[in-house]
Amino acid sequence: MRYRKQDENGDYTFGRSLNDFHIDNADAVAQAIDTRLKLWVGEWFADVSDGTGWTQAILGKHSQNLYELTLRQRVLETRGVLSIDNFQSYLEPKTRKLTVEMLVNTIYGQSDLIGVYEWN
Repeated sequence: MRYRKQDENGDYTFGRSLNDFHIDNADAVAQAIDTRLKLWVGEWFADVSDGTGWTQAILGKHSQNLYELTLRQRVLETRGVLSIDNFQSYLEPKTRKLTVEMLVNTIYGQSDLIGVYEWN
């Protein structure tokens, strides 16, 4: 599995050859998870059915069980993920921020992920 690394602004890195990639390690799977969670349904022109159901199941007056189930399913469908060992989320509706912490078993070992997702 190969994923191009991102800098602190979320932009792809270039100019360092293979050092610009996560190759066959848990960081590649972690970046795949983060990328998949950030993709909204209908956002990708090549497959408008792909994406995380932010407006359908997470934002608005949805229960914590529903949005956690949606996020877990999206993570478990990510290539390289075997299981989720620990999952916690903190939704702050006033600031429109969702923080997700999870410990994920991947085909390359464990990865500890913290994702912060904000919307306008």
